[in-house]
Amino acid sequence: MLNSVIVVDDEASIRTAIEQWLSLSGFKVQLFARAEDCLAQVPRDFPGVILSDVRMPGLGGLQLLERLHQQDPDLPVILLTGHGDVPMAVEAMRNGAYDFLEKPFTPQHLMSSLGRALDKRHLVLENRRLHEQADFKAQLEGTLLGMSQGLQQLRRQVLDLASLPVNVLIRGETGSGKERVARCLHDFGPRADKPFVALNCAAIPEALFEAELFGHESGAFTGAQGKRIGKLEYANGGTLFLDEIESMPLAQQAKLLRVIQEHTLERLGANQSIEVDLRIIAATKPDLLEEARAGRFREDLAYRLNVAELRLAPLRERREDIPLLFEHFARHAAERLGRTAPALSGAQLARLLAHDWPGNVRELANAAERHALGLDSPNLASAPAGQSLVEQMEAFEAQCLRAALRQHQGEIKGVMETLQVPRRTLNEKMQRHGLVREDFLLRE
Repeated sequence: MLNSVIVVDDEASIRTAIEQWLSLSGFKVQLFARAEDCLAQVPRDFPGVILSDVRMPGLGGLQLLERLHQQDPDLPVILLTGHGDVPMAVEAMRNGAYDFLEKPFTPQHLMSSLGRALDKRHLVLENRRLHEQADFKAQLEGTLLGMSQGLQQLRRQVLDLASLPVNVLIRGETGSGKERVARCLHDFGPRADKPFVALNCAAIPEALFEAELFGHESGAFTGAQGKRIGKLEYANGGTLFLDEIESMPLAQQAKLLRVIQEHTLERLGANQSIEVDLRIIAATKPDLLEEARAGRFREDLAYRLNVAELRLAPLRERREDIPLLFEHFARHAAERLGRTAPALSGAQLARLLAHDWPGNVRELANAAERHALGLDSPNLASAPAGQSLVEQMEAFEAQCLRAALRQHQGEIKGVMETLQVPRRTLNEKMQRHGLVREDFLLRE
């Protein structure tokens, strides 16, 4: 709820009176005697209104208005004026002030002006939020590629979770894109301007794990030359991504659990606790609770990490995404190599759709790079394991529909002409494959 008001006035009696009026009406009030102090405290998306006197020592109300609007032109600023300052205040309103109140003013007059200003602020911030969501959605579609229902659901989940202060567990096979999803959770959330630190738990020898995670002081153990900041401390304020978390030694699991619970850590060889504020995103291939039942993972840590869970489908379960991903990887590889990627033949596309992709997206990217070099991928199977002819045909049909919708930017008439199908048939097929024309419209 928008109910924040900042009051800037050099007269203590006026500040106190306004605070009493506003507090009784449920407002959250901040008081400043100097405009300079106010400027240092106001964030760009401040959810409220500034109430400022015009005449103050140092920076005056008009200068404060100008500085605030350099940061946020839509921030409502109400000026408090003496009788002789009214013409000046009217001019200030032409320059962006929301309103002015001539002293002495009544509480009712103040509440009326604040109410209108807060309503306006609410609309501005809501509009910004909607635009930001639309921008994030477009950026995410260009980062987590795919039009399958599973990928569309994953993108929605990432957008929902990115802004929430909860730990996330990502489950998926090797090469399915777990680190990319973790990076999106960081980049599209409020910690985006803070560090994103990735650590592969399977790549660190057990003897070095604690120092890598917690850091150490000079002389903490043989060979410890100088102080070293660990991954947990380095990620302070941001996100720590722990890949293959199931490989973390049990002794370090207990220490990680303590960090999560108490938000503090101690470097090796130190006695002083360090406060840390970080989000942990962990990735695993096996089920951590099954690992816990087998005695290989702490059950309490599994629950702490799995506040929210994202499951990444293997590529063989979303074959309709294969052509789009292959085209993306081949185009980027060709650009990097200064070449033009050759077009896919029908037979090559059929082989891509038929292959089982045990290495998932990573394997597909390798095949696309070979294609950009003009080389064939000899390991592509002629038929997927366990997939019937009908399933192969369905995947191919979905890709043809998607390609036509993309070509015509969602314009149904053009799609009908290209595929030579009647409107009713096209509608039925699009519905069956979970395709919506709005997803293909040209973005302005």
